[in-house]
Amino acid sequence: MQSLIVDVPDFPIPGITFKDFSKVWSDAALCKKMLVAMSDSIRLSGTTVDYVMGVESRGFIFGMAMAMELGVPFVPVRKKGKLPGATVEASFALEYGQATIECQSAAIGKQGRVLIHDDVLATGGTAAAAASVVQKLGGEVIGYSFLMELGFLRGGQRLSDQTPDAFIHSLISIDS
Repeated sequence: MQSLIVDVPDFPIPGITFKDFSKVWSDAALCKKMLVAMSDSIRLSGTTVDYVMGVESRGFIFGMAMAMELGVPFVPVRKKGKLPGATVEASFALEYGQATIECQSAAIGKQGRVLIHDDVLATGGTAAAAASVVQKLGGEVIGYSFLMELGFLRGGQRLSDQTPDAFIHSLISIDS
C-alpha cells in the first residue's frame, strides 16, 4: 500500500507534503483488505464500539465503511458551518493555519464509546479536536484508527496525553 501513496510537495501551501491516497482508492481489492484489517483490529481488541466518528473529508471514506462493518452508527465531524441544527465545536491549529470542526449535538449518546477515524495522523491536532468534541458531548474516546501515522511528528503522543486509555491503530507507520 505504501508504494501507492504519492507525496505531493508544497500542497496545500509551500512547506507541506500532502499524502495523496488516490491510487489506493482506485484499488478495490486493496481497500477491502484495509477495511478488514482495520475492523479486525477493533474486533480482536475486545473493545466495545458504539459509534465510529469520521473526520472530514478523507476520514469519511473508511469511517463509514468501518461503521457498517462493525454494525454501529457513523458520526461525521465536519468543518464549521457544514452541519444543520445545534452543534458542538472544537478549534485547533493545523500545520498551515487554524481550523474548527463540529458535530451535531445529538449525534452521540451520553457515555457512548467512540472510535475516531481519519486518514493520516500527523501532529494529532485534528484527532485531538475530534476527541474534544466527543468529550463535550459526554462520550468516551475508546480509540483512534488511521491509515497512516507520521510518527516523527509525535501526534500519537499528543493523543495519548489527551486520552490515555484510548488505543491508536495505524495500518502504516512512517518514523522518519
